Amino acid sequence: MKAIICRRYGSPEALTFEEVAKPSPAEGNVLVRVRAAAINPLDWRILKGEPFLARIVFGLRRPKFNGAGRDLAGEVEAVGPNVTRFHPGDQVFGAGLGAFAEYACASEKKLALKPANLTFEQAAAVPIAAITALQALRDKGRVQAGQRVLINGAAGGVGTFAVQIAKAFGAEVTGVCGARNVDMVRSIGADHVIDYSREDFTKAGRRFDIIVECVGNRSFPECRRVMSRDCRYVLVGGPKAMKAHFWSPFVTQKIKGVLAVINPADLVVLKDLIEAGKVVPVIDRCCPLGEVPAAIRYSLEGHARGKVVIRVG
Repeated sequence: MKAIICRRYGSPEALTFEEVAKPSPAEGNVLVRVRAAAINPLDWRILKGEPFLARIVFGLRRPKFNGAGRDLAGEVEAVGPNVTRFHPGDQVFGAGLGAFAEYACASEKKLALKPANLTFEQAAAVPIAAITALQALRDKGRVQAGQRVLINGAAGGVGTFAVQIAKAFGAEVTGVCGARNVDMVRSIGADHVIDYSREDFTKAGRRFDIIVECVGNRSFPECRRVMSRDCRYVLVGGPKAMKAHFWSPFVTQKIKGVLAVINPADLVVLKDLIEAGKVVPVIDRCCPLGEVPAAIRYSLEGHARGKVVIRVG
């Protein structure tokens, strides 16, 4: 099969497009014929071997696992021993190892049946970004109907899902994004949209009950100007949260970090929201499998609108 391979840490040019053996599913795993995959910040962090401590898990001098990519959508090709939830032919989405390939293995605990109203490309855009947004709002932010929620970075992968999920929970949503994305963020449900090139949201004079920080370009003291007394400040990505937690003993606001924990229950929650028409993936572009290095480079520039998807086959 054809696959994108990562044999060393480095830039996107470290990735190679190769012919490799098709994997076999181990106990509890499913072999998926990948129809589409998607790019996440996790992919290029692993590629760069950053933060350095993560190499304890991923490999100190070079990656332990050569496959690249996590988000996927496709069809079940085969199942390993003791798999009970899926059968060959099922259309699924979720997270696996080496998703930038024609076939990839995934734990059945990280998959769910694909939403019936999505294409494979749309479904591949969902897992990590949407689960991050869901867990940021529901678990860390404890969002309730009527609360005022601000999403900084509302046009990105996590941000576009966060806007829609917050609206699905009944919140009043303000999205912060660049000028070219104002109409798009409004179209996915934001009640208010702030163009950061024209207005500083930390000086807007409004107060928010939850702030989901997807960008990390403003300090906690700056953001605190617009927080309610009991605001929950949720940072996407562990390193950002570690800095902000310095302030925890001195303020009434709650500071939380979120890293996606992929699980079938939350994939089903997202599937239900999608099939109900409350959440729609936003896709910037679709690229063929052989163009993964260029797609990651584009994603690294930080201007993608929603998700960058890889079409396989």
